[in-house]
Amino acid sequence: MSTDAVLRELLVRQLDHWLPAALHRARRATLALAYAGGDATGAEEALRVVAEFADRLRGQRLTVLVVADDGTDLATRLGAAEAALPADVAVHLVPGGPDRLPVALKAAGAAGAPLLTVADGADPGPALLAAAASGRPAELLLVTVPGRSLRPALSAAGFPLATEVELVPDGDAPARLLGYATGSDRGLETVKEALWAVDEYAGVRYRDPADPQGRLLDISLEPEPGPLRRELLAELARSGPRTVTELRRFATTATVYRAADANRALASLLASGAATRDPEHGRLGGDVLISAAPNAGSSA
Repeated sequence: MSTDAVLRELLVRQLDHWLPAALHRARRATLALAYAGGDATGAEEALRVVAEFADRLRGQRLTVLVVADDGTDLATRLGAAEAALPADVAVHLVPGGPDRLPVALKAAGAAGAPLLTVADGADPGPALLAAAASGRPAELLLVTVPGRSLRPALSAAGFPLATEVELVPDGDAPARLLGYATGSDRGLETVKEALWAVDEYAGVRYRDPADPQGRLLDISLEPEPGPLRRELLAELARSGPRTVTELRRFATTATVYRAADANRALASLLASGAATRDPEHGRLGGDVLISAAPNAGSSA
């Protein structure tokens, strides 16, 4: 399976979470989908998800922008999917690539209301990120080439929370870097759960850009904790002893892992002697203080 298939399932799962929340928060919302060539069928999947919420869309105003250069074939396919949508949903096909998003979002009046932007194959430039951050609230799924961290640019654009992961296919196909940015703790948790819950597509694995060893991870509900153990020990070396709550937060905001994965990794570090705890006994609650043991790096 291709990375496109993984990304389409992630989009569907994210829409299942985002759309009800957006409709509850405001009378209008915008979903912007932009593709730089390649596979734009994610837009069709997105419209099918929107159609499932037809009853809840009545009296609301949802604008769906599809920015792509996929010719008349895409327009025909989108037209068929659009036929199942209620009149409260407006679908606009805009020729071009993700660089057209700032103009398209401004024309749609997307600022100031819930906005989910999906930019596949985009260059994460300041104009695109600023436009994606103009929603209230704003969420962004960005797919680009690996090689640099997306976090600094996403933070500079006004997104307080972000995560990133490389999708690495077998063979000669290039890896792709997926970034997600939001202002919502709940949104970040939802994306993390979706990342590890997608079907285990053969030939596609994850790589955490924060892991200096770059170990490939199989997609699994209980991902291999080795890289997270190393990242937690590195964080303890940088900042000194931290509580379990702080380390759970670190795992959620600074790695590809979830808070629950931090608990499993900490239990493993304690069992191996790579870390110590205070108090020494009892439940591994949020206020337990974790420290790196001497020479911990050799036992991670």
